[in-house]
Amino acid sequence: MTVMIEPGLLAGAVTPPPSKSQAHRLLIARALAGENIADPAHRADSQDIRATRDCLKSLWEGEGELPVLECGESGSTLRFLIPVALALRGGGMFRGRGRLMDRPQEPYFRIFDGMGITHRREGDSLTVRGRLRPGEYPLPGDVSSQFVTGLLFALPLLEGESIIRLTSPLESRGYVDMTLQVLRDRGIRVEELPEGFRVPGGQQYGRGTLGEEADYSQAAFWLAAAGLGSPLTVDGLDPDSTQGDRCAVPYFQQLAGPGRVELDIAQCPDLAPALAVRAALRPGQTARLVNAGRLRLKECDRLAAIPEELNKLGGQLTEGADFLEIRGVERLLGGVADSHNDHRIAMMLAVAATRAEGTVTIRGAESVAKSYPDFWEVYESLGGRVLRQREEREACDM
Repeated sequence: MTVMIEPGLLAGAVTPPPSKSQAHRLLIARALAGENIADPAHRADSQDIRATRDCLKSLWEGEGELPVLECGESGSTLRFLIPVALALRGGGMFRGRGRLMDRPQEPYFRIFDGMGITHRREGDSLTVRGRLRPGEYPLPGDVSSQFVTGLLFALPLLEGESIIRLTSPLESRGYVDMTLQVLRDRGIRVEELPEGFRVPGGQQYGRGTLGEEADYSQAAFWLAAAGLGSPLTVDGLDPDSTQGDRCAVPYFQQLAGPGRVELDIAQCPDLAPALAVRAALRPGQTARLVNAGRLRLKECDRLAAIPEELNKLGGQLTEGADFLEIRGVERLLGGVADSHNDHRIAMMLAVAATRAEGTVTIRGAESVAKSYPDFWEVYESLGGRVLRQREEREACDM
């Protein structure tokens, strides 16, 4: 789908959808506790959340044969459930779309090779077969915290104690804190160590009380629009949340001030598109997003896509090996840009349109369904002028 957005500010109050990161974790905990995970009728039911729900159902269906788990484009679904499938069913066949199977899985594979667990990728499917055993699990902390979360969910189900030993500093620590919060709520004991985590075996998931929170990751786009002059109020955010992207609030405050700004996004890489579009319109001032190398491993290479697409609209951004340099301009001109089949790039461009002088055309606008299915409806409800057009589009090879 292509959308054409006429210039104009947004206005009103908006409540972001429930946190996708939290929804994945709550669903897995509910399933492991034996609770109903039937489809809810709420806005958290994005493509990624449906993938996790469907995969969990598959884990409890059938006997004997390895389950087939359709992960869509959800890296969280894949990485969270690989260890769970090994613990519960002796493995599974995981299928993905887009760039999913190209995203790194080596931290798991190195562990599996030492345990006799087989792994084989064929095209868009990955088959793992074997059983997790209690023991030591060395993991790098700077590839993705999702590997830590997947093991934290699975290791309590084993018979004996296990240790997750971090071999490098843990990035995106907030997401692991969110996992630990969900585990505590379910009565699962995890001891934090200087070098990782100790996980006793033989545990059972119990009833929990945690509810869903509004998503700081999605709120960041409305906060960016507000910083660019749209009179928006963003409601429903918990200031005491464990969400790593809660740092969006102080980061946007820094961008609201004068002078050069340097923002470290090692712990919150998903904020990069929203921060970049806000920084792009700080006339005559510069900003740099640093420790941004993991952006290359997302739905597309965001470190390349962010400057490529904002520059098409008149921005002045430069891509570095692991940083973005952003020189603020007075205005954007409008033009044609592409989402790269990435939900966050599409939403970034929608925010850019609020301060463009001409129409902004966004190809691949349907990609928002991955995390924010009603984004365009909400955008219009806030006064955005959006014209939709279906498009013939080749499969993205980004």
